Amino acid sequence: MNAEVGPGGKVIPRPEQTPEALRSALAVVAPGLLEKMQTTKDEGFAKAVEWQSLSPVQSWVLIWAKEIEIARRRDLSARYARAEQALEHDDPVIAQKAFRELSAIIEEALRAVRA
Repeated sequence: MNAEVGPGGKVIPRPEQTPEALRSALAVVAPGLLEKMQTTKDEGFAKAVEWQSLSPVQSWVLIWAKEIEIARRRDLSARYARAEQALEHDDPVIAQKAFRELSAIIEEALRAVRA
């Protein structure tokens, strides 16, 4: 399990990819997103039942594992915040560069949680 230094110098380990472990990690690194997480979980589990498929649940787990990976790592979260801010820039070249940076950050986080 990989760990980075989180808020207050506390080590935040990469959580297991289970709903409860993801929720617990999110409560530490980004508690403001807990309500959104629960809403998307409810939607994903409802789709799983409707579709008789685990795909929506697997997607939910991957999405939140990625979000937590970005939030728990100072390097990724700082890059993400800068790029997100630059997306609204008046200069389209800067905005396009920010979009590419966000894509790279997301890919890096996904690679980490899939490893």
